[in-house]
Amino acid sequence: MSEDASENSEPEDEATAKKGSKLPLLIGLILFCAAAGGGFYATFSGMLSVTALIGGDKAAGEGEMEVASISAPSYVPVGEIVIPLGPQAKAEFLLMTAEIEISPDDAAAFEALMPRIRDLFNTYLRAVEARDLEQPDATLRLRDQLLRRLRVIADPTAPRDLLFTSFILK
Repeated sequence: MSEDASENSEPEDEATAKKGSKLPLLIGLILFCAAAGGGFYATFSGMLSVTALIGGDKAAGEGEMEVASISAPSYVPVGEIVIPLGPQAKAEFLLMTAEIEISPDDAAAFEALMPRIRDLFNTYLRAVEARDLEQPDATLRLRDQLLRRLRVIADPTAPRDLLFTSFILK
């Protein structure tokens, strides 16, 4: 019987040893979260410069001057574009107006490219199927595709964004 009692006592020792081993893991996890949170706060609040940590070439003061020199964007209207959708579509036409967000220095270049930009929009939108335009995320996908194509044709200058001012399936 004494052997049975000793066999029963061993599982209890193992169980308490397993429970006790979670304490250092828990303490380490709490310290890690505190250090990560403190580092995030120091970086986010500006107390710690990321470029200084990485070893960037600019001093902290020069980086702040660069941020202050960013100018307000300019918007170049593309105008209204009307695309027939075909006989299978629920709507007959897509009526769309858009504006291109650019830096003020590039406004003249984009005005000169406007016929090419309108051709790009018309060509791409005619190739898109009507069922793709009726989906909820259609404007997001169209914006990405049109902006990517716009950046290709306006190579030396770069548009910041494409804004749909109206997007109507009529």
